[in-house]
Amino acid sequence: MAEPAAPRRLLLHGLRRLPGLRRLWPTTVRARATAGAVAVVALALTLASYVLLGLLEANLVRGAEEDALRQAQTVARLAAAGNLDRVRPLVHGVDFVQVVGADGRVVLATPNLAGVPPIGPVEPPVPGRRVRAWKGRPLGVEHRQQVVQVTTDTPTGTITVYAGASLRDVDAADDTTTAALAFGVPLLLLTVGLVTWRVTGRALGPVEAIRAEVAAITDRDLHRRVPVPDTRDEVARLAQTMNTTLDRLEASGVRQRRFIADASHELRSPITVLRTQLEVALAVRDPELWPELIGGALEDTERLQQLAVDLLLLARIDAAQPVAAVPLDLTALVRAAVDARLGDRVPVRTEPAPPLLVTGSELWLTRVVTNLLDNAQRFADREVRLVLSGGGHTVVLEVTDDGPGIPPEDRERVFERFTRLDDARSRDHGGAGLGLAIARDLTAHHGGTLTAEDSPRGARFVVRLPPAPPALSAPTAPKGPPARSSRSRPDPRR
Repeated sequence: MAEPAAPRRLLLHGLRRLPGLRRLWPTTVRARATAGAVAVVALALTLASYVLLGLLEANLVRGAEEDALRQAQTVARLAAAGNLDRVRPLVHGVDFVQVVGADGRVVLATPNLAGVPPIGPVEPPVPGRRVRAWKGRPLGVEHRQQVVQVTTDTPTGTITVYAGASLRDVDAADDTTTAALAFGVPLLLLTVGLVTWRVTGRALGPVEAIRAEVAAITDRDLHRRVPVPDTRDEVARLAQTMNTTLDRLEASGVRQRRFIADASHELRSPITVLRTQLEVALAVRDPELWPELIGGALEDTERLQQLAVDLLLLARIDAAQPVAAVPLDLTALVRAAVDARLGDRVPVRTEPAPPLLVTGSELWLTRVVTNLLDNAQRFADREVRLVLSGGGHTVVLEVTDDGPGIPPEDRERVFERFTRLDDARSRDHGGAGLGLAIARDLTAHHGGTLTAEDSPRGARFVVRLPPAPPALSAPTAPKGPPARSSRSRPDPRR
């Protein structure tokens, strides 16, 4: 059996072989919808017309056949009783009667069949009663006749009675119905085509408006929006979705431009300082001053290197796919991150915690812990505390310090990129205002949150992560972060 797509492939193949037909094939959705609606309605009307004509003719022919059969049976009963000469006048609707003997001789006929030979086929009569019906024109008139044949035994032998009923009404009804369909079907198809064309045009008009508006939008005018029709249908939802997409594109463009401007500003200052130091080193002829000048240039170079690493990580975060579901022991990961820190100004105090399983990237989660500790080191007075807890549906990591804290109105702003609440001090310590932003983005990629919350003293940052599903295998042992230098380069929050 041929597959369902075979007729369509044959049609497309035929259209390719006939360029003229291919040019006539509708190319727009509106034209295809109209052509499809007209074709379907035409097929339905054609089938309905054939069924209607068939039912109408069958009903009328059955009535004529019943009249002819009733007349033939009446004549046959009279002949069987030997009273053939007492045949009554024809009933309404019957045009003729002809009685033929077994020898093929016409025994009796109505006046309109006088001199006409037997109208039925010449065949040996079968004893008993037999009924046959067929259409013909035994009278030679324009209209057909429904002829009924009844064969019966009589005292003088077997006879065959033919009775014919006119199909004039049937032919007239067929002609009238055919003429009405021939006029009405094209008119109905034209109406269907016009209505479909108008309806699809009104439905697709907003789509064309959306297309034209989107085509006119460039990267310089992302503030423009497509019109939303008041229809509350699929087209309206399409326009709303398109505007939502344009909102996201505009917001992304704004963030990208702001990011480029901030990055350029952050890179300009250390480059300017580095150039100044190198120019001074070239101008100074005393070799004893060169180590100090080169040391300052190296510090600025390290600052540039760290800023470049942070910018690259932000770019990777923005383009990253969801992290792989690798089970990790967050307690062991935090312990390894704390042990790898060298030369911290303030000791980090941790509290014992049971193994807490999460899923994600070991490298990225280590970076979250490192950035939070760097930030706390920068502002802590005497102590930095790191607490892990878990229970229910959340694993919680808290990093607190005993520094000056963060004003409530700035607790969200500190997570913005290149944000410094104390700009001068941040630059002196080499911070670019990216540490907390990177930590929040990495936490969000793991399905968690990072917030600055209330604390009796200092700042308190809380990371909440979803625990690993029980179905996952045993956690992967953390490899530990690479060894760091004795200098800690924390990222500022203000």
